[in-house]
Amino acid sequence: MISRYEQFAALISGIERGIQRIERDEMEKLGYKGAYAQYLAALRRCEGGVTAARLCEICDRDKAAVSRMVGELEQKGLVNRESGASYRACLTLTEKGRTVAELVCRKAQAAVDAGGAGLTEEERRIYFTALERIAGNIESISREGLPDNEE
Repeated sequence: MISRYEQFAALISGIERGIQRIERDEMEKLGYKGAYAQYLAALRRCEGGVTAARLCEICDRDKAAVSRMVGELEQKGLVNRESGASYRACLTLTEKGRTVAELVCRKAQAAVDAGGAGLTEEERRIYFTALERIAGNIESISREGLPDNEE
């Protein structure tokens, strides 16, 4: 019998791989890398702009990854960086970036809707409530370690 851990880990990993595949396939149609999707969506949500430091938190990525990605987004004309210290400078979407980000968000919503096909609104609410609790618990455990419950 498969353990709850194995089932959980396999399902979460499968969801993550599926999301990455969808991002890659959809962004490639636009001539961009799949990894841009999450950054563009985050920047769209932060209409007044955001620093690279805050983008690290929002996207749950390290400073080096965000720095590389922001550099690429700038080169592609999707992001503007306010002058000043690069890590603390305000990042905003260009007009082109806003257009692409809007498309990314529409496609992401379509993917989430299709992924949740067959769920009632109540099932969806319960799922997200449970998933948020699990994510918070796992984050705490990853910082503090597992409780010592072995007997």
